Amino acid sequence: MMNEKQSQAVSSRLKKIEGQVRGIVKMIENRRYCIDVLSQTRAIVSGIRKVEDIIMYQHLQTCVVDSMKSENKEDKDQKIDEIMAVLSKFRKGG
Repeated sequence: MMNEKQSQAVSSRLKKIEGQVRGIVKMIENRRYCIDVLSQTRAIVSGIRKVEDIIMYQHLQTCVVDSMKSENKEDKDQKIDEIMAVLSKFRKGG
C-alpha cells in the first residue's frame, strides 16, 4: 500500500497525463499534424510507465517484502505468482 506522499505523486502524474490526453483530443479536433499527435501519445505512454514503476516499486517494498518475511508459505507463493503474471503480461506488451 502506498503512503500519502507516494499516493500524491502518483495522483499528480495521473492528472498531468489526463491533461495531456485532453490536449491530444484538441489536437485531433484541430487537425494537427499526425507526427505532432504521435509525439504527444508517446509522452503519455512514458508517463503511464513511470506510474507503473512507482506502483510496482511500492508493491515490492511493502506487500512483497512483508510476505517474504512472514511464515505464510501460501501468501509467499501468491505474491511470487502475482509478480510473475505481471512480468509475463508486460513482456507480451499487454
